[in-house]
Amino acid sequence: NLAGPEMKTGFGWVQAKPACSLAPFAVTPDTLGDAWGEGRVHLPLMVDWNGERFGAPLGGLMGFGFHDLVAHAAATRDLCAGTLIGSGTVSNPDYRAVGSSCVAEKRAIEMLEEGAVRTSYLAFGDRVRMEAVLPGGQLLFGALDQCVVARAP
Repeated sequence: NLAGPEMKTGFGWVQAKPACSLAPFAVTPDTLGDAWGEGRVHLPLMVDWNGERFGAPLGGLMGFGFHDLVAHAAATRDLCAGTLIGSGTVSNPDYRAVGSSCVAEKRAIEMLEEGAVRTSYLAFGDRVRMEAVLPGGQLLFGALDQCVVARAP
């Protein structure tokens, strides 16, 4: 378990998280209309784990906007054309009502609030689906829909 020791470094969770995935489509702020503001996507991120809703945190409540993330990344390196910046998991102060988008975060909350972890880690065969839906029902960036499988040798 790398999450606990890594949180103490102040760098965020880099080693404790696996490689990331991108949605099938990229979107620009101008395509979002009223759903874009203050460097954030003001839509819920629907997260399902094995067909059950795990969370629907609101992107507009992210701690940092994309302008902040780009500035932070650019402080120590050049960002060339085509650089992709991801926000990482989306968290909300009212996580009890909206749920989570990160299993490790949910486990940490359970440990802090209940003294024990109830949520398991993902297991082989588990499926996670993430999507943001525009007010008219259209998927914003398509769906990330992935199944946990064993790595090929």
